[in-house]
Amino acid sequence: MVSVVVAPWGGEPVLVRAGDELHDAASTMKVAVLAALYRSGADLDAEVPVVNRFESVAGGEFANDPGWDSDPQPWALLGGTAPLRTLAERMITHSSNLATNLCLARAGHEAVADVWRRAGATGSASPRGIEDYAARDAGVHNRVSARDLVRLLQSLADEPELLALLERNAFRVDLAAGLPPGTRIAFKNGWVPGARHSVGLVSPEDCPPYLLAVCYTGPLASGEDEADPAARLLARVSAAVWERRHDIATASGPSGAASSS
Repeated sequence: MVSVVVAPWGGEPVLVRAGDELHDAASTMKVAVLAALYRSGADLDAEVPVVNRFESVAGGEFANDPGWDSDPQPWALLGGTAPLRTLAERMITHSSNLATNLCLARAGHEAVADVWRRAGATGSASPRGIEDYAARDAGVHNRVSARDLVRLLQSLADEPELLALLERNAFRVDLAAGLPPGTRIAFKNGWVPGARHSVGLVSPEDCPPYLLAVCYTGPLASGEDEADPAARLLARVSAAVWERRHDIATASGPSGAASSS
């Protein structure tokens, strides 16, 4: 299953393919955690304990596996402290699972749910932490749709600090790889075995910015952070949209009308 949504920045989608299909959220849910944390009013410069023990929404506790994490830096701080701002940055720039759960513990699940509601999401939700397998086994799933991911980025329009952080994403594969070198893109990708997704705000120099979300669920997705065959598929979609970037802001038609062009 490949879902694609393209929209001008600040506008309605002009291309939709399976835009409301729900996929395992993978690390795209970290954008909602980031927004919840920043909107919470928390002191981002406060030092917080770096622990690997979290409350499961199914009851009990769970921990992260360092072997499944793409970022070793927060693990080097285990047992000590780190500024909350640093953890939030590593959650986005290096997709740290440990940092995500530490940030989520500070922001709270209800605040994350409110981010999705304020964005106008109709199907997406991220009610559990990363690797909360007990909750997953109990039927609590993090899900996203391509349309809701576009809505989520649109909801950050008045929060340039968050968009600037998304521009620093270190994993410049999938959407970023389909763009000419040096093209600005504020984006977050996510990957697990069987799924690869990415959503980004692309800012060309020769036309207005646009949003692109691509969600892929299927056997191409290896679960690797960079050497993922599914990432190359997303890059091809990104390149195809780039070639038609001048048409996005001027495209007309019913809001959300499906198209295979």
